[in-house]
Amino acid sequence: MRYFITLLLLVLFIGKTTAQDTYLLGTLPSLNLNKGINSNWSLNLKAESRLRLMQGEFGGNSTSDMHLQLADFALTTSRKTGLNNALAGGYLIRLRGEQTFHRFIQQFTIVKRYESFRMAHRFSSDQTFNSDNPWELRLRYRITAEIPLNGQSVDPGEFYLKLNNEYLNSWQEGEPDMEIRVVPLAGFEFTDNNKLEFGLDYRLSSFIDGSSRNSFWFNIGWYLKV
Repeated sequence: MRYFITLLLLVLFIGKTTAQDTYLLGTLPSLNLNKGINSNWSLNLKAESRLRLMQGEFGGNSTSDMHLQLADFALTTSRKTGLNNALAGGYLIRLRGEQTFHRFIQQFTIVKRYESFRMAHRFSSDQTFNSDNPWELRLRYRITAEIPLNGQSVDPGEFYLKLNNEYLNSWQEGEPDMEIRVVPLAGFEFTDNNKLEFGLDYRLSSFIDGSSRNSFWFNIGWYLKV
């Protein structure tokens, strides 16, 4: 917990606003369907959209408009490689205005269970392209803590907390960029196969060149095992 508090303070320090810094407010709804094939293999289908509500500059002008920024549809398959490890790969298609983007995804996940919470480390890479834009390569690391609010594990009918922190390094035409995400969520498990998570998704990017883009999304995700 101390780790996440320290990182949040670091992000707020890095993202100290100036007149050139911009912000965006919106919602980020998603639906996740997970299907187990056997004891080792599983499939995941995810649909997610970004609805922009407001944007502007800190201390400057702002505009309020409801606009569907993009929609993502991703299919990934994963295989357990150990008691707490898994390898995954997949494909994502992104619809953004008149453009269609394609993305290949590779990731490795390590899950560690402690007495009163669960910690997950995810290492991933992806490559995004379309006919009008050059390839973009991203390397990502995410750490997640899932903390039950009742007892030592999350059971049906109980709330829990999920704290995410992610770092994304990207390159496009040799130009580097970095994004930091801090995502505190609350969750409720209806059944073993049905849960809902909601909270803030804060993203800080493009701060390397002296200005920054700040995105604040209301994140709500529905997770189903079918």
